[in-house]
Amino acid sequence: MEPYAGVRDQYLRFADEALEDSPTFVEWANGVADDADVLTWIDALPGLKKQPNLVFAAARWHGVPAPGPYAGLRRALLADDGPIRATILARSTQTNEVGRLATLVPAFGLAVPSGPVALIEVGASAGLNLYPDRWGYAWTRPTDVSELGGPPYLGCRVTGPAPLPTALPEVAWRAGIDLHPLDVTDADAMAWLETLVWPEQDERRERLAQAVAVARAEPPRIVAGDLLEELPALVGEAAAYGSVIVFHSAVAAYLPVPARERMHAMLTELVDADRCHWISNEAPGIFPPISDGAPAPSPRRFELALDGRVVAHTHGHGHDLRWLTSS
Repeated sequence: MEPYAGVRDQYLRFADEALEDSPTFVEWANGVADDADVLTWIDALPGLKKQPNLVFAAARWHGVPAPGPYAGLRRALLADDGPIRATILARSTQTNEVGRLATLVPAFGLAVPSGPVALIEVGASAGLNLYPDRWGYAWTRPTDVSELGGPPYLGCRVTGPAPLPTALPEVAWRAGIDLHPLDVTDADAMAWLETLVWPEQDERRERLAQAVAVARAEPPRIVAGDLLEELPALVGEAAAYGSVIVFHSAVAAYLPVPARERMHAMLTELVDADRCHWISNEAPGIFPPISDGAPAPSPRRFELALDGRVVAHTHGHGHDLRWLTSS
């Protein structure tokens, strides 16, 4: 989804994005797109606050039932006397679904086949994805299942010549960057993350609870600040501990286009200087130099790129991985 698109377009795109995973959100997003009064209400919100998952989560936070009909959402928004709008203004969409690790870990292993790694997650939220070494993985291919570590296992359907690792990453150091980090020990912040999980996705809610428990056992270091300002120094610090991997997933779309261009240029320079590897998992077109010339993904799939080259297509919540190249 492009969060800087017009409101109606955002909601139509979100309906398509939710097509495989949430009938409720398909109904709600299409309902908004065809409702002039609700579109006007949402369009009065500033900038990124118009985005569907944030508006829907805020409504649910204040009692709108989901699953539930669009009429309930409509009634709550148009009758809101301040609380829903205040929640939208105060909160952000910061789920960083931990299921994506099942698609990221093969790229970690390809970037650094052995030895200690220092992980930096950009847009880390609560840092739940900084613990790839604390999970098990079950990669299901057409003919077999490859398991690593665990339990609990993160499952993923795999096609193509994916370089599935045979050992968990050796994480010697981990940290994140976020404009507004969430404290994994803060019950209110974690309850908000749970509200952001789509209505029908009970498995994701269970996985989120497990991820929070993993992170609370060793709370992560998250640097509060702008990635464009904080990243180079953090890469320098991380280098003392192992091969540096900078990664992010469904984050860059929330940057204005000029900031995306600066992010791409900065990470390209860091890679070219052998200061880090860069793993991005973003929607097609977010970084045009990466997308240009790469095979187009199936609908509702991200481009997984290593050091600026697309190597796979992934489901946004980590359900499937289609590897494109031989390692």
